[in-house]
Amino acid sequence: MNVKDINDPKFLKDLNYKQLNDLALDIRSYLIDAISKTGGHLASNLGVVELTIALHRVFDSPNDKIFFDVGHQSYVHKILTGRASQFDQLRQYHGLSGFQKRSESIHDVWEAGHSSTSLSAALGMCIARDLDGKDYCVVPVIGDGALSSGMSLEALNEIGEEKRRCVIIFNDNNMSISKNVGALSRSFTHLRSDKSYNQIKENMKRSLSRNEVGKVVLNGLTNFKDYFKESVIDYGIFKEFDIEYLGPVNGHNLKELIPALETAKKHDGPIVVHVITKKGKGYLPCEDDIDGIWHGIGPFNPATGKFLNSTPANCKSWSAIIADDVLKLADNNEDILCLTPAMIAGSKLEKFFTKYPFRSFDCGIAEEHAATFAASLALSGKRPFLAIYSSFLQRCYDQINHDICRMDLPVVIGIDRAGLVGNDGDTHHGVFDIGILRPIPNIILAQPKDAKEAGDMLFTAFANDHPFAIRYPRGSIAYKETTMEKIEIGTWTKHGSINDHKLIILTYGDDVDKITHKIEINKLPIMVINCRFFKPIDAKMLEKIAKENVKILIYETDMLAGGLSSAILEFACDHQLKLDIERIGIKDNYVTFGANSLLRKEQEIDINHLFARIDDLLKR
Repeated sequence: MNVKDINDPKFLKDLNYKQLNDLALDIRSYLIDAISKTGGHLASNLGVVELTIALHRVFDSPNDKIFFDVGHQSYVHKILTGRASQFDQLRQYHGLSGFQKRSESIHDVWEAGHSSTSLSAALGMCIARDLDGKDYCVVPVIGDGALSSGMSLEALNEIGEEKRRCVIIFNDNNMSISKNVGALSRSFTHLRSDKSYNQIKENMKRSLSRNEVGKVVLNGLTNFKDYFKESVIDYGIFKEFDIEYLGPVNGHNLKELIPALETAKKHDGPIVVHVITKKGKGYLPCEDDIDGIWHGIGPFNPATGKFLNSTPANCKSWSAIIADDVLKLADNNEDILCLTPAMIAGSKLEKFFTKYPFRSFDCGIAEEHAATFAASLALSGKRPFLAIYSSFLQRCYDQINHDICRMDLPVVIGIDRAGLVGNDGDTHHGVFDIGILRPIPNIILAQPKDAKEAGDMLFTAFANDHPFAIRYPRGSIAYKETTMEKIEIGTWTKHGSINDHKLIILTYGDDVDKITHKIEINKLPIMVINCRFFKPIDAKMLEKIAKENVKILIYETDMLAGGLSSAILEFACDHQLKLDIERIGIKDNYVTFGANSLLRKEQEIDINHLFARIDDLLKR
């Protein structure tokens, strides 16, 4: 079948099992080919092909509400709901989103880019349905990594209390981005472990006859005979929440999946269908990946499994620079520990975790826990480094505020993926963390302009006794080995035409050198200030600038609200400084997905827009 011809999932109800399995092969082949060209989330989507087909076969979208936790594994759902023809623009500017998007289709009933929201959303839909007297199924699909998050457990607690009709699909592949960790993961391992038919046969009838769902399942077993003999138990953590449990079911066997879902659909109350899947199913490089390399990827050669994009010579990713410098410092300080909420590979921490396994902690998808865990370690005399994506840092604001900063504990926070992140879009852009963190007392917040300054900031952070957050973007930068040195906290540096200038640009990050280079080539009378500390800001330098009576342009590539310019304007107001300021930054809107160069242009924060503004100011 040509998957591009699909426009409505209803056709699935007319297919036999052979046709459904052939369709699964076609979809898998199409996913590999399409994502090899655009990049995207491959492994997670290959793992849910049969599951998504079965869901749309049994349930009636969009009347029944089918949605996926996080949403990066919704590509098959998009194909079955008529969007396969748009996959050449997957995650491209003004193209098809890599997540569920309500504006794209009536079949996308929820959207999220962060983990563990689906169960709370499902409960809300169920209660609204019941209050309105309507009759439809709510079917959230949640992975084992997301299910161990605190938010998911909070939702399960209330779902068990409310007893609303809801079919929860527990997609269990023993992976989140990389391999799962923790006691709950071990509990799920026990749930998915093989059970011999002889063992179950003795207890099956007694176990299933305890409740109504068991009786329905027992009757169903008669109909599909051996397919389900080893797959139905009333067991596990879900029982503790008073939620019925069905499974485990082979997530790649439609003859097991479809009857299981049909049985669950008839249940009056919340029920979990435990589905065992293989992340990356059908493409060997993905199947063999335990480190999360094939989770979110760029373009690749599908025949060889080789990625097409590589880091330029003499360059290194910001994440690797920070991680390697932390490792160097840890070599000389046994109190330095490393923590991350399920982002070992993403934040390039593999070397640290390998070299110091007893000083390394993967906290799973639990940002709040990771932050408070780090606070306690610091309180106990250790020096924790907490590596966390900017987008995910938002989820542990209270813990950073209440547990780390309020007690003024020396936790070093590496804010990875700060700034625009491109193709993941508005759920993942790290443009809010400056405004989130800057108002919190005791915290030091900084961003380096280059690899050398990154090492110096880390060295300084571990040498001080206060919370210290260092933000750094996605992407790579020129790198060479240097000695790390201490820098004075709160100081900025001058670049460009320092002694003869008609305009001052205040900015930060790797844009400092880009702007300075262009100014020097064009011999422009402009001084550039590297505002490497957002908190504390360089009060002495601002006071000197105020006396110059020169036009100031503040250039930031994050949100204007709460950002660098906000800090400077607040300081100027409080200290009666006369500063002639204009500013460039992201205004009061969310930023879509696409290449960063296009997003910067759209938001009018690209270098060309900056220099057009500079040209205008110099002519005044």
